[in-house]
Formats: sequence, structure tokens, C-alpha cells
Amino acid sequence: MRVLLPATPLPDHLAAVRDTVTRLFAARIVPEIGGFEARGEFPRPLVRAMGEAGLFGAAFPESIGGSDMGFMAVAVIAEEISRIRPDLGYCMNLQAMTCPFTILNWGTEEQIARFVPALIGGERIGMFALTEPGGGSDPAGAMRTTARREGDRYILDGSKQWITFSHEADAGVLFAKTDASAGHKGITAFIVEPKSGPGYRADKIPMRNLSPVLSSCSVFLDGFAVPAANRLGAEGEGFRIAMNALEYGRLTVSARLVGAAQGCLDHALLYAREREVGGRAIGRYQLVQGLVADMVAEIAAARALVRELGETMDAGLPANRIASLAKYVASRAAKTAVANATEIFGGYALADEYPISMFKGFIEMLNVGEGSTNVQKVLIAEDALGFKDANRASLPARKFRSSVAE
Repeated sequence: MRVLLPATPLPDHLAAVRDTVTRLFAARIVPEIGGFEARGEFPRPLVRAMGEAGLFGAAFPESIGGSDMGFMAVAVIAEEISRIRPDLGYCMNLQAMTCPFTILNWGTEEQIARFVPALIGGERIGMFALTEPGGGSDPAGAMRTTARREGDRYILDGSKQWITFSHEADAGVLFAKTDASAGHKGITAFIVEPKSGPGYRADKIPMRNLSPVLSSCSVFLDGFAVPAANRLGAEGEGFRIAMNALEYGRLTVSARLVGAAQGCLDHALLYAREREVGGRAIGRYQLVQGLVADMVAEIAAARALVRELGETMDAGLPANRIASLAKYVASRAAKTAVANATEIFGGYALADEYPISMFKGFIEMLNVGEGSTNVQKVLIAEDALGFKDANRASLPARKFRSSVAE
């Protein structure tokens, strides 16, 4: 049940998209996901069902299986998924943004045709492999994975960390250094197919309170061969590609944080109406009302920024500034929401009967995804102080600009 709050209404076509997500999750995804978790099985059929319903194709042209609805629709879909099941929000990055959209934005026509339709259709599972052990917010300086050219292929050696879906991925975008002495200018992007040959291994990272089947992993590359035809962009262009991808990824991560925050608020409001202390609902007490008011206000502010980010992207305008603001404010709103929901639920916040501890785990994970809160602070402050223009390196979609902007 969605608890409706006063807000700027969505246009009819976006409200219909959101309702499609709600119905699909109520009819199939939520009833079936528990079975996959009990079996320890990756829910490929559910990812495929989401793809077939068009949840991953909003930012893609109809010619390759998308709906050409634009980035605002991406934000709406990502928020609603994460409101209901924050674990499945991962799909909005790996099946709808950072993986397939990066290929659309930087790939050749052959690469786009070969990989993108199957990814946004949910037929193939995607991944995005940038971070390395010890890398964190410095992916270029810490990158040790190498790619050396041997004839018509590259040989990759090294490791990656926190790579979601990499244990199941059929295709993905991975970054390695083709020139170890050139710093960020020596990084190159590749479309990898993990099941194509030996030399690739992904080990799940156990994380309590997160999904047992929708996992992040450590990836190990030992002489893993990638065809030269799978290089994405030119040699040395990988850092630009990665930063461009993260800008688009911040849209989905920010929307997912808003959705998770809204999920916490929904459950907290229902509980505060039903739970009684001293003969009346705890929601009648002003201390609880103060917690609720903070949640409502911060979620509304975050949602407004995420919608502005979607509109900016749909207009084809530089978006790095608003993307950082949206990510930062959404992170704060989500942290407030889960902390306040925990206060309202008390000890029951730890009970499996309620999903508060699950929301907490995913909110903590999303806070560091696509740039941590501290990274966003630096970007926002340096931009405000005039030291670095946040939009200086923003790159609009190269291959596709949503018809929403036309």
C-alpha cells in the first residue's frame, strides 16, 4: 500500500508508468522473489519479466526495443521499484542505465545492436565494473587492472570490487589500463562477456541485511581475453566514459534512495496509526509527529531535485551539478527516513516482520554508490566557490537524446 502525500502530481503518462510497476510487483515480483531467495537462486525470470514490461527501456529509442519516454520516466520507475523492493532497484542501474546506456552512448552501431536490446529486455544480465580494492572514490589513481593488446584481442589481468550481478552477468562494461604510465588517460573501456572463456571469476561478498541472491562481488581477471571489437570507444577514453556513465547512474541511484526513503515512511506511517500506547495511536504523540514531519519534508525536497535532474537530462543539458545535488540530498533524506522509522518502530525495527532493517542495509549501500556523500559535498562546494565548474565535463547523450526534449 502506498501512503499518498501532498506533492506535485505526475503527468498522466508517468503516473501510468508508475502504476505499471506497482501492478507488476504486486502480481508477480513480490509473490515470487521469496522462492528464489529460499533456493539461493538468481531471479532471472523476474528480471526478464521487468524487462518485458518495459521497465528498463525508458531512456532508449524504440528502434532498439526502448520506449523513448526519457529520463524522468527512469527516475519514476527506479523510485517505485525501490519503494517496494530496494534490492531489485539494482536492476535500474545494470539493466537500464550504467551498463546498457553507456554502450548506447559510446558504442558502435554493431555493439549497440548486439548488446543493448537484450540487456534492456532483461534477456541478458548486465554489470558495470569500475571500482577496485582500495579504490573507492579514486578509481583512476587506484586502478591496477591492465589490458594488453595481443593481435585482435586484449588480455585482462587484475581485480574489481563491489561489482553487482557480476556472478550472473552475461555482458558488462569494464575498465582497465592499457597504459599504466598515463594516469587517467591510460584507462580504456571494454564490453566484457564473462561466460565467453576462462580467466574470469566472481565471488559473492556476504552482506547481512542485503539480498542473498542479488549480490555484489569481488571479480578476478587472470588472462581473460576480450575481442578488440569489444573495446568501447578509443584507447585512453575510458575515464571520460566512466565519469559520463556515473553522471547518468546518479539519476537512478538518487531515485532509488528516494524510493527507499518513501518505503520507510510508508511503513512508519502505517505503524504509527496502528500501534497504541496509553490508549491512543503513537502517531498522536508530538515526538512521533516530529519524526514524521522531518521524513516528509526531506523526501519531498529530494524528490524535487531528482525530478529536476530528470528534466535536465531530458532537455539534453549539462547535468553534473544537479546530479550531485540530487544524490547528496537524497542520501540525507534516506538516512533520516530509516533513522526516524527505526525510532518509531522501536525494537520491532529489527524484526523480520517489518522491512526496516532491509531498507537500512540498502540505503547504506546506495549512499556510497555513484559517488559517496563526501564526494558530492566536495563537488557541490567547489562549484559554489567557483574553484571548479561542476558542469565543466558534463557530456550529454552522444547517441540518443530523448524525444521528450524535442
